[in-house]
Amino acid sequence: MTSRGAGVLVNSDFGPLAMLYEEHAGSAYRLAYVLTGDAGLAEDLVQDAFVKLIGRFAHLRRPESFDAYLRRTIVNLSYGLLRRRRLERAYLSRERALATRSSNGLPDVEERDELWDRLHRIAPRQRAALVLRYYEDLSEEQAAEVLGCSDRSVKSLVARGLQAMRTQQGSGRR
Repeated sequence: MTSRGAGVLVNSDFGPLAMLYEEHAGSAYRLAYVLTGDAGLAEDLVQDAFVKLIGRFAHLRRPESFDAYLRRTIVNLSYGLLRRRRLERAYLSRERALATRSSNGLPDVEERDELWDRLHRIAPRQRAALVLRYYEDLSEEQAAEVLGCSDRSVKSLVARGLQAMRTQQGSGRR
């Protein structure tokens, strides 16, 4: 015997799991659809939620509350999905902003030269800490080893160096 639940054919010959799906899939789909506003995404969320819960079904504290666990799982999965989408939109927004700043695709030489000048106007140890951390991409521990100081000193040098460069930028020094 087959029936339809949340857009998927279910064979009830599979026993209790199929019956659980058949019983809860419709309401789970409606919840997922209201949360996402997308039918395809809602179906995916329901499927993912069932897979997660069925894998842990034997370990549920109260198996009779399966529907509550299912709802909570769908809500959590939708949060993760929305969080990923928000991060993707922010990334695309930043990329668009960068593309419009340099519309011809070439690096902004004037901006680079200005940054270079500001870097060379700060104290040598601060400059070394900044270069090691951001240009060489060393960890604080590695930079501390190269500079012969503590990790905390590297943090301080980097913070003071960045502040000095910001101050130069704010004052418009050239």
